[in-house]
Amino acid sequence: MESREAAESQTSSGDRCSQLGSAAADMSPQISAENCFQLLTKAKREGEAGVRERVYDYMSAHYLQVLRAPGVYGRLTAGERELILARRMEGRKVLAVAESSEVIDRREDTDHRREDTNREDTNREDTNRRVFYLHPDRRRWEVLTSLPEEVPTKGSSMCTMYNYLFVAGGLRGDRVSDRVFCFNPVTGAWTQTRPLTQPRCQLQLVSMDGHLYAIGGECLFTVERYDPRADRWAPVAPLPKGSFAVAHEATSCGGELFVSGGSLFYRLLRYDSRRDEWEECPFNESRRRSTDMVAHRSLVYRFDVDRERAGVSVYKYNTVVKVWHGGECYPLHNPLPFRCAVLGDRIYCVNRNQTLQFEVREEHEGFLPEVLPSPTETRGALVPFVLSLNRDQ
Repeated sequence: MESREAAESQTSSGDRCSQLGSAAADMSPQISAENCFQLLTKAKREGEAGVRERVYDYMSAHYLQVLRAPGVYGRLTAGERELILARRMEGRKVLAVAESSEVIDRREDTDHRREDTNREDTNREDTNRRVFYLHPDRRRWEVLTSLPEEVPTKGSSMCTMYNYLFVAGGLRGDRVSDRVFCFNPVTGAWTQTRPLTQPRCQLQLVSMDGHLYAIGGECLFTVERYDPRADRWAPVAPLPKGSFAVAHEATSCGGELFVSGGSLFYRLLRYDSRRDEWEECPFNESRRRSTDMVAHRSLVYRFDVDRERAGVSVYKYNTVVKVWHGGECYPLHNPLPFRCAVLGDRIYCVNRNQTLQFEVREEHEGFLPEVLPSPTETRGALVPFVLSLNRDQ
């Protein structure tokens, strides 16, 4: 798998990604995945602190590659493993979004602009989709990278793990994909990783406890888990029969997976990885489709957009006491569906028209009056997530 990855064509991420990868490019060219442990051992033995630090930086920048190498990661001390991961997660956490599309309009949005968008996306299906990030100082959106041409434009799912962006599944033409792509913001490179065990479209991709979970998909109840150390996808307990069709939402909270939505909007399922089984949680009173569901601390937040009432109802499920709270309806001037990402004590609710900020502090909870712009001239749906950019930027 290592040689296959090395042979993958890597997509340029533009000037910004060249800057992000400059730290890795400045390192000694002699460092590689094959010799980094030997160089580290030699540097420690001979007291070469500079070489040692460069090797740690290399391991951090190429964390997944090191993680998959038993002769490297398996021989590091516990402290060294924590060090290279901590370095990888350093930097400024930023809100990012990727252009994507859904195969069907699962939000039941009849707005004519959405129809025009779908028509435009069909005409421009082969055009590269972009990834933007919100610059923390300039407060404006800048292009970070573009998705590789091989990534299906419709029905794929995305999530982050170990400060990598993963994109899995989707529909290309009339063919469902099993391919998984990975973007490294430290080096600016895209690679392919191990494909799914079965093709999936409109799946949910969620990271939890150092693993990826590919959940369901169109006409699928199966679930599979990716172990990055073994570089292997393996099946886990499937969704209960009859629970959902497509159009579900998923998130991880406190070491457990939660899935809601689908044909029965008020149901919530919890997956226990230790017992490898799903169980029903208390029902939610809402009978509307959720626009998205995310986790913050021990709470799962669910957002239900109501076009008729021009607002959004926010519910939260306490995973400790297993009780639903909330249901307050907040007025929205433009109540279009959105997708969510958590950064600090704010949940950012993003669509092509605006970026809302929902604050989740103990002393205050609700939408802030400041509405941020969304990237201009985007197409399709925007999928938000959080990445840490180079700490020197």
